[in-house]
Amino acid sequence: MAIQNKTLFDKLVELGGNLWWSWQPEVTQIFRDLDPDLWTEVGHNPLRLVRSLGPDRVERLSVEEGLSTRINWAYRRWREYLESANTWGATHAGVLGQRPTAYFSAEFGIHESLPIYSGGLGVLAGDHLKSASDLGVPLVACGLFYSQGYFHQALDETGWQKEEYPDLNPADLPLVPAVDRTGNTVLIQVDTRHGPIFARVWRVAVGRIPLFLLDANVTQNSEEDRRLTSRLYGGDQRTRIRQEILLGIGGLRALAAVGILPGVIHMNEGHSAFAGLEAIRQRMHDDAQSFDAARKEVASSSVFTTHTPVPAGHDRFGDDLMQEHLGPLADQLGLSHDALMGLGRVDPNNRDETFCMTVLALKLSLRANGVSSLHGVVSRRMWASLWPWSGEDEIPIGHITNGVHVSSWLAGQMRTLYDRVLPFDWHLRSGEPEVWAPLEHLTPGELWETHQSLKNRLIDYVRRRLQKQARRADATEDQLRALSQVLDPHALTIGFARRFALYKRADLIFRDLEELGRIVRNQERPVQFIFAGKSHPADNPGKQILQRVFQITREEPFRGRVVFIDDYDINLARHLVQGVDVWLNNPRRPLEASGTSGQKVVLNGVLNLSVLDGWWAEAFDGSNGFAIGTGRTHVDQSVQDARDAESLMQVLRDQVVPLFFERDHDDLPQRWILRMKRAVRTLGWRFNADRMVMDYVREMYVPAAGGVSCVMSR
Repeated sequence: MAIQNKTLFDKLVELGGNLWWSWQPEVTQIFRDLDPDLWTEVGHNPLRLVRSLGPDRVERLSVEEGLSTRINWAYRRWREYLESANTWGATHAGVLGQRPTAYFSAEFGIHESLPIYSGGLGVLAGDHLKSASDLGVPLVACGLFYSQGYFHQALDETGWQKEEYPDLNPADLPLVPAVDRTGNTVLIQVDTRHGPIFARVWRVAVGRIPLFLLDANVTQNSEEDRRLTSRLYGGDQRTRIRQEILLGIGGLRALAAVGILPGVIHMNEGHSAFAGLEAIRQRMHDDAQSFDAARKEVASSSVFTTHTPVPAGHDRFGDDLMQEHLGPLADQLGLSHDALMGLGRVDPNNRDETFCMTVLALKLSLRANGVSSLHGVVSRRMWASLWPWSGEDEIPIGHITNGVHVSSWLAGQMRTLYDRVLPFDWHLRSGEPEVWAPLEHLTPGELWETHQSLKNRLIDYVRRRLQKQARRADATEDQLRALSQVLDPHALTIGFARRFALYKRADLIFRDLEELGRIVRNQERPVQFIFAGKSHPADNPGKQILQRVFQITREEPFRGRVVFIDDYDINLARHLVQGVDVWLNNPRRPLEASGTSGQKVVLNGVLNLSVLDGWWAEAFDGSNGFAIGTGRTHVDQSVQDARDAESLMQVLRDQVVPLFFERDHDDLPQRWILRMKRAVRTLGWRFNADRMVMDYVREMYVPAAGGVSCVMSR
């Protein structure tokens, strides 16, 4: 159908079918303006919105709301984006043109309307795809379609987390069946000792990037296996290994079925490490190579990114599970069971050692990296036993520090402000330091007022969310009215939102309740906190911390000054990182591999108050935020926690609060604003996903595609 013959309804369906819209604020606003109430009701899902309205009503509303011109503009802009050949990737990643990088991840956080993510790892993967699309990097992605996603969080009257798992309807999502070269829908098969597992394959368009999602809910599977991909990080070890053979083995077979032969395999975390074994099998089958020869070639063209220095974050499987699920593949590889197990053991001959997915990935990848400079150091120490003949500085694990996708996390009001002083094409060159330098020309007043506008929007949003939570608990009208007054727009507003795991220490600020009470009760310099986050369903200690935080919000003097918003997702994260004054992050160093939430706030002029861990250890310069502690760690965790809690309270009381409330005759915190500007100018270019993806292309993908055998620089 010619573009000029397409109706506005047709164009909106096409726009909604490619997740490019999700990082285009102007396009998102078009969908919202069609019917704001329905937009909220359908969970910010443009396909559900447009189809619910229908062609006639879309046409009528477009005329009434004056949207016709904007819809046509958005459609043309999207087509031009897809068809443009003048990209960074065309110049710097041409070797990948015919054989792209295949990026494997267990989760992808692209937008809240496609909830197949749990947190930081998934959002990082989503940002990776978005920047690869913007840069024009030849890349395809593989994951799993979780028909119930991660869980929706609800808290009972005591603050104990409850999990809810609503079903997703593929017809409501931007999914289309993947087809092979003859036009038939793709169904892949992975064999186990107890029979095959099947999966259909969905294709999702993420700008220029195709994302393939495997779905085990097909009639060819048993009832048990049909539920295999229903939940992210759900089930027992048997479920986990079956999900991971689908992701790694099935994912690579899905790419082959649609006619894609990758030049590089990028395994994002160990969940997808079985892809390396499948790649070896394909080489042996297609090219009659020996296992050792195929393994060498696959390793030279494979990249592995590890994301966690926490031992529990590395999947391990016992002999029985490996025999049941990898036995058929081992037969095709010509490997005995002991030889297969040896690939996942630090000591191949130690039969008491379980099979570790991270060990397999490291053995099958010539290039490996952590996700911050400090995490690279920690990873080399953690896995040094794999290279007993090498010194620590010779361990072949480098680092590429994570970054965040600018257009996804930068508030529209801030972008309008930046457009006034930065080069006209700055958003296409956000990884270049000189592009951000003109931010010094922003006047303090306009930056502060823009920030205040976003802060007011956040507070209004939080009040509405709290009222929604209260209605579910049958709150009275008086209670609902009281919630409409919580939080003070003039108070120093501190945000904390992330997974409630023990090492992230969400309750560190509450160690000295008496001192914290004095701070929040101060009428002249008020301080308030907004908390959000989920605990893994099986993590009872994490749930206990969450419950304690919730209960403190009900106590005096913290009632109305400390709030907890349930069901943390990308939408809530977007409001928080754009609207708070300070972002609090206090993990137990060095257990935060990178941490990207603090990078998101930087883009919006929010200051970090963080332990010198992960990305902040290489970002803090003394005047672009605030540091908790000195970066030194004590061997006794209880001593370390006590030290950090004391430092956190001291920095908050003696540095953060006084600086925020130091005002001139125009009520502007001039020295605070200087820190805001310095944070954006010095950190915006370094910790964004465009820079990150360009680093992966130059240091990992291009050398791997060419078979270059040198290890990336550290």
